[in-house]
Amino acid sequence: MSSNNDAQGEQLALIRESVRKAKAKAPRAKPRTWRGAELAKELPVARVLVDKGPVHLDKLWDYAVPAELDEEARPGVRVRVRFGAGTRNVRDGRREGGGLLDGFVVERVDESEYRGPLAAIAQVLSPEPVLGPQLLGLCRAVADRYAGSLADVLQLAVPPRHARIEAEPAPALLPPPAAPEAGSWERYPTGRAYLEALARGDSPRAVWTALPGPHWAEELARAATAALASRRGALIVVPDGRAAARVDAALTGLLGEGRHVLLTADTGPEERYRRWLAVSRGAVRAVVGTRAAMFAPVRDLGFAAIWDDGDSSHSEQHAPQPHAREVLLLRAAQEKAAFLLGAFGCTVEAAQLVRTGWALPLAADRERIRAAAPLVRTVGDGDLARDEAARAARLPSLAWRAAREGLQHGPVLVQVPRRGYVPRLACERCREPARCGHCAGPLEARGDDGALHCGWCGAEARDWHCPECGGARLRAQVVGAHRTAEELGRAFPAVPVRTSGRDHVLDTVPGTPALVVATPGAEPVAEGGYAAALLLDGWALLNLPDLRAGEEALRRWLAASALVRGQAAGGQVVVVAEPTLRPVQALVRWDPAGHAVRELAEREELGFPPVSRMASVSGTEEAVADFLALAELPEGADVLGPVPVPAAVAGRPRRPGDAPVGERWERALVRVRPGQGAALAAALKTAQAVRLTRREGAPVRLRMDPPDIG
Repeated sequence: MSSNNDAQGEQLALIRESVRKAKAKAPRAKPRTWRGAELAKELPVARVLVDKGPVHLDKLWDYAVPAELDEEARPGVRVRVRFGAGTRNVRDGRREGGGLLDGFVVERVDESEYRGPLAAIAQVLSPEPVLGPQLLGLCRAVADRYAGSLADVLQLAVPPRHARIEAEPAPALLPPPAAPEAGSWERYPTGRAYLEALARGDSPRAVWTALPGPHWAEELARAATAALASRRGALIVVPDGRAAARVDAALTGLLGEGRHVLLTADTGPEERYRRWLAVSRGAVRAVVGTRAAMFAPVRDLGFAAIWDDGDSSHSEQHAPQPHAREVLLLRAAQEKAAFLLGAFGCTVEAAQLVRTGWALPLAADRERIRAAAPLVRTVGDGDLARDEAARAARLPSLAWRAAREGLQHGPVLVQVPRRGYVPRLACERCREPARCGHCAGPLEARGDDGALHCGWCGAEARDWHCPECGGARLRAQVVGAHRTAEELGRAFPAVPVRTSGRDHVLDTVPGTPALVVATPGAEPVAEGGYAAALLLDGWALLNLPDLRAGEEALRRWLAASALVRGQAAGGQVVVVAEPTLRPVQALVRWDPAGHAVRELAEREELGFPPVSRMASVSGTEEAVADFLALAELPEGADVLGPVPVPAAVAGRPRRPGDAPVGERWERALVRVRPGQGAALAAALKTAQAVRLTRREGAPVRLRMDPPDIG
């Protein structure tokens, strides 16, 4: 019996020793370097996009895939890799060291084109494939268009990960809804046909000039519902959270809960990721959101829409600063989706889409427009000079009477340019903007002597005289909203005065009599519409130092006037601006498309965007000169400037492109002919990469298609 026990003990000891030796011989995988670990048998090399922003590192990097990560390291997942180890730190044929960075697996291949030792993927952060082929292609196209890096675009397109949210199951995909009724789209001659084409699965493209009133949100929702009815996805991008809430409510009323998501900054990072993930997984096919939603990974995208594309909120402030309109145009072209650009106004970019035939106009007839729009009346400088009431309460007699009559039937909106607008100089006599005789740029006074220089090309303007009236005196001033509210309160002591602006924005106001003083873009919606609107200091909007001054002024006026009741209901608008000016006449006739067509013709004559492509280069004088000398610009490229950039003031918030406090910067504009935009972006990106690689000189800031070039 004892001999049997001894034999069994020896056998157990032998087994333990064999297991110990086997374990000792097998290399232990170390997740930081996976030193000695076996590689994946199939496709052992992963091409990884490292989350490193500089353009000179904008390429894919090859990493070895350990066998233990073979199943998880699929294309589209987030990984962590070591970066910057160099070629010296190599052990057992595997590169080691370097800092840990996040990245995305783009593809798996059999072998690397790089013949040196590869580092291994350190960790798969999540098995969730968040970077699909379509989203990757879109981000690549955006990076190329805006001379930026793919990593920078992905930071805008893919939200940060929340592991707890990924563990939650995705909601079930609901069946497609029925095609909607045309509803208020019947007001447009081709409105019903557009919805029917969406419901059939076609891809119509239209520039929509919306009728004034509150129906635009429901009309967008009906168009999205028609796309969903064709078993495709829908994406709607609006400029702010207030507009997003209106479209969200309209979609919920048409579709019910669970068929769409709202993507805005107000939802918070976790909830936003939960909704984004539902879209990425294909559980939800419709998205409404602000500019970040332009990258939402909607499955089978069939309808892409943007509302009010002229709003500056659509322009992303982080590199490479893409515009939501251009991103959605790229998506519509790549994914063969329908496209709808809608607004009360019309930008020159929208007019160009119609002129080239890429999109068709979608607008109501003149009789319908006259019935829906309020009566618009003007007060010019001559009227102000003869009007004693204008001196008492900043209100001309006509505006005062309109406010008094409107207050008998409901609230009255008063739009005032916000304090802080810096208008360009204008003729004191006729308010005509002072422009450069060389390039038609805005003139500005510099230095203590007040000498006039062009804000675009820098040329000095000597002995300036107004080409319209021959005047030689200039002016520039504006009164803010708070002072206006105080003056109106004294003029109408028995009426409540509400203000809406940057510090406190009202969403809605009751339909009872009140004066609502608002800055452009912060006008609240009144229940039943405003009885009247007063658009004060119109010249301050028209004289903004920018090429888009007229277009922007008209857009602001139309947005405010669209909140007023129609002419049949007694609604009226009084605009304090010179009635002969083109934007004022477009407002009176309610003809934003005609204004945009004429603006486009002038841009073509001057060679300015969108007819041409343009880029801005900002930095110190030496850096800008060095960069332009290094860049191999396309043939025929025209360089305007450089001109000084206004110095930043300590204590005030800085905007993208502003010079650091204490530094003197200059800006040059580079302009190319149509069709050369891609070549210009590539040339500027290459020059930026060379300068970063050399690590010589001060940095410069690039921006393709700058929204403001004044």
